[in-house]
Amino acid sequence: MPIIRRFCAAIFLLAAAAGAAQAATDDTRFGACLSSLRNEAAGKGISAGTFDNLTRGLSPDLSVLEFLDYQPEFRAPIWDYLASLVDEERVTDGLAMREKWASALTDAAQRYQVDPETVIAIWGVESNYGRNFGKRPLLTSLGTLSCYGRRQAYFRGEFFSTLKILASGDIAPERLVGSWAGAFGHTQFMPSTFLRLAVDGDGDGKRDLIDSVPDALASTAHFLRRAGWRKGEPWGYEVILPASFDSSLNGRRNKRPLAYWVSQGLRRADGQPLAATEAGAGLLLPAGRHGPAFLVFANFDAIYGYNAAESYALAIALLADRLKGSKGLLSAWPTDDPGLSRQERRELQTLLAARGHPIGEIDGMIGANLRQAIEAEKKRLGLPADGRAGQKLLRLLRTAPSAKN
Repeated sequence: MPIIRRFCAAIFLLAAAAGAAQAATDDTRFGACLSSLRNEAAGKGISAGTFDNLTRGLSPDLSVLEFLDYQPEFRAPIWDYLASLVDEERVTDGLAMREKWASALTDAAQRYQVDPETVIAIWGVESNYGRNFGKRPLLTSLGTLSCYGRRQAYFRGEFFSTLKILASGDIAPERLVGSWAGAFGHTQFMPSTFLRLAVDGDGDGKRDLIDSVPDALASTAHFLRRAGWRKGEPWGYEVILPASFDSSLNGRRNKRPLAYWVSQGLRRADGQPLAATEAGAGLLLPAGRHGPAFLVFANFDAIYGYNAAESYALAIALLADRLKGSKGLLSAWPTDDPGLSRQERRELQTLLAARGHPIGEIDGMIGANLRQAIEAEKKRLGLPADGRAGQKLLRLLRTAPSAKN
């Protein structure tokens, strides 16, 4: 065998051995961590027998650690984030779901005094109306996050909550799959939230957010009610700021009477009068003073409680408004390169795949393959070579010849 081939073979064997050693180390560490969790479970009301039965054969999935520090609601430009979550496709689907599940929505709305459109909006954003639950077994993800990475104490609590859900018999073990962080079902409850707030919406004696849409809708309405939802009140309004406005007054928590904001020259973007009342409202400027501005009330805070990100709460609020007949934002975002809807993302994927890029499934999702393809095409077209998908690149790809031509 030539020297170079022997060298390569040796390197391969060393890498394989190192990988096997690391896997053995991970298994040993995970096993020790599970033993610690077993001891802790007893104090949480979970018997040793239940713990052993539900965790038998459990092994870590270290891929979930890659997601710990990436959350699009905090990292993506607000116009990108909202473009895909509040698009025509999601509005059309939401209106269809409102009609299909009218009875369950009416029951939930009457029971918890929450408007159906906000419940539907959460359903649409969280799982695309039940199409995207996530495929990761909860015990595997949460067991891993309980033993590795940061926030282990938090994830241990969710791990124990998952064990309690399975022990209750509400959801079969093989059905309990969800996101990398443990959220599951139509409206993506965390396990601890399920234990506190999930309800039986269809009267079958179980709380099942995976296989029962009525349970999921009722549970979501219950969540909002418990988070402080006020029947008949708006979440907020889009407003116009006067040219001389002091933007340092902004902040969701910095609530002042509406009369104060009227005195500062704010007016509603839709032309309706802004009543000078004592109702408390905070000013939200998600893109600074030169982008759309919003006065937000207590119901916005209730939505915020579902997922602690202002961009998320704004997506839910704006989608709910669209479902009620609103035409959308009246002010433009401060960018010359707006974000893409999901249909436009799929078009972008198709155009890039036709140029020979290994995109994979045409699904409208922004993954590593798509970012790499975008970066390569932007470099070729003389644009800033980042991996962001925007209108400028889409327009160029619709008309520009490919590198093969």
